[in-house]
Amino acid sequence: MSLFKLDNVIQNYAWGSKYSINQLFGIVNPNQEPQAEIWMGAHPNGCSKVGDTGEPLSHMIDENKTDVLGGYTAARFGELPFLFKVLAAETPLSIQVHPNKRKSELGFERENALGIPLNASNRNYKDPNHKPELVYALTFYKAMNGFRPIDDIIALFEEADIPSLAIELNVLKANADSDSLKSFFSAIMSLEGDRKVSALNELYAAHARPAKTVMGREALQYSIEFKQHYPGDIGLFAPLMLNTVELAPGEAMFLFAETPHAYVQGTGLEIMANSDNVLRAGLTPKYIDVPELIDNTIFEPIKPEDIRLKPVLKEGKMSYPIPVDDFGFDILSATDESKSQYLRSAEILFCVEGEATVTSEGRTVSLKPGESVFVSSNSSVYQYQGNGILARAFN
Repeated sequence: MSLFKLDNVIQNYAWGSKYSINQLFGIVNPNQEPQAEIWMGAHPNGCSKVGDTGEPLSHMIDENKTDVLGGYTAARFGELPFLFKVLAAETPLSIQVHPNKRKSELGFERENALGIPLNASNRNYKDPNHKPELVYALTFYKAMNGFRPIDDIIALFEEADIPSLAIELNVLKANADSDSLKSFFSAIMSLEGDRKVSALNELYAAHARPAKTVMGREALQYSIEFKQHYPGDIGLFAPLMLNTVELAPGEAMFLFAETPHAYVQGTGLEIMANSDNVLRAGLTPKYIDVPELIDNTIFEPIKPEDIRLKPVLKEGKMSYPIPVDDFGFDILSATDESKSQYLRSAEILFCVEGEATVTSEGRTVSLKPGESVFVSSNSSVYQYQGNGILARAFN
């Protein structure tokens, strides 16, 4: 069977929204639990199933990798190389970094040798893969992504007026380079005891004062919102160091491995390399490992204007440029006219809105919002039509 609907896993993480997935896609939530993520893919922590049979997608792929994944993907990755999600954040997620491929392999091997169980709370490396990501906003979507330009970081800390951090700030001002940024970020995220209390109290005083600049108002507003959920957390300083981003529906951004980021609020589609490796530094009750995060971070600023991706209209679809081989992402418009899409890999199509049908080799699957279909590489081509929007994940 080369074309089939997926039965996907919903992850009930505490930060998830109880309502967004239901409101967007009509997926019921009888127990009123947080519905944080829908996972579409073959990751062992949340593997999709073949809708008709209940067989785990990973088993189906393993039975014939070349036919299902395509020759290149089977040889290059040996598995479905991406994980496709709906992410619905009601409260902020942790400040986090995903390690690169090499450090993921080393970290996974090291923690295995130490005998740390995969489900242990202090486990950093759940698998040997990296985790670059793309996020496509379905609703208004707030996030942080990458370091601000160093001059902006200096200006924000000067505006906030944090005397407890004067020494660290003066060092950054004297040498505004990546090494000094690393030292500055590390010092703040590692604050403890009286210095941490003093610095946070000074930040709270800045919360109470009128901001002097637009940039200052936006950064401090994020910090104020974080305080509602994580009072006393050193991560409240993060918006003064990281770019704050607000995506409108239909906008997208890319998140590189080794880049600090946090999702703050909103619902979007997320596609990433097939990994669940997360290193955390704050804004979370989960395990925090600041030294490991620092060791896996590139301390290079990102210009705010470079964060949003610029899609390209290509063969009737919106194609998003992605600088990795693990995944690709397109938005397809299904109309009354049947359109063909040729395959070079396995694909997952998710119905964002409206209705659509997907047909291949005489088999047709109908999709409504919140539903997805898997198409094996050996289908070679499929047709789609209807009156709706499909998100296409491939590699």
